[in-house]
Amino acid sequence: MKPSTQSDYPTKLKCIAVDDEPFALDMIADDIQKVPYLELVNTFSSPFEAWELINSGQIDLVFLDIQMPTLTGTQFLRSLIQPPMVIFTTAYQQYAMEGYDLNVIDYLLKPIPFDRFLRATNKAYELYTLRHKEVAETTAPEVDYVVINADYKKIKLFYQDILFVEGLKDYVKIFTVNDNKPILTRSNLKAMEGKLPAQFFCRVHNSYIVSLQKITAFQKSKIEIGRVEVPVGSRFLPAFEEIYQGQLR
Repeated sequence: MKPSTQSDYPTKLKCIAVDDEPFALDMIADDIQKVPYLELVNTFSSPFEAWELINSGQIDLVFLDIQMPTLTGTQFLRSLIQPPMVIFTTAYQQYAMEGYDLNVIDYLLKPIPFDRFLRATNKAYELYTLRHKEVAETTAPEVDYVVINADYKKIKLFYQDILFVEGLKDYVKIFTVNDNKPILTRSNLKAMEGKLPAQFFCRVHNSYIVSLQKITAFQKSKIEIGRVEVPVGSRFLPAFEEIYQGQLR
């Protein structure tokens, strides 16, 4: 395996260190600067000094001492509403269980060998990249169409072109903006409901799904989509009203 270089880590973890002992603080700061995927933002001799920066959301990882005057590291961590990742650095082993209860990344005992320090920061970096990968996947743009089989071919229907869908036992009719004649496909309404995103479409009847964006008027028992009236079933009314009212806010 080739050695890691700074270019291998396009995103660095922004770090701070908090320790009331100047020598220990200098040692941690020095170790942080040896690791290519860590960026030392600042060091603090008191958790109160670090509070504002941590709560600004700009810090990814905190190296936090436990035994400090006025406020211990564990007390400080419990006081944070949305804490970043934390690695405890302490000379006292008895706080280990409490540290893991607080879901810290690791618990390092002073004096800290650099290889042990590196293993702890590797954990933090792996967790950071995993979280950001999950966020990227969940926020990635979704497809804006559904593919159906009709007339012996596959048809791509964009969500914005669908007015409503009517179920006919083993078939569904899909009414669209551009065609006076609905598209007929072999399916059932439940399967079609599963293909359409809930933020754009709503089941309003045993036989109907409507596009929320295409509704022009609504009464208790019916929906108007242009000149077409679609019935609203009593079983579906409460959920539909909640969703539709939310769209109007």
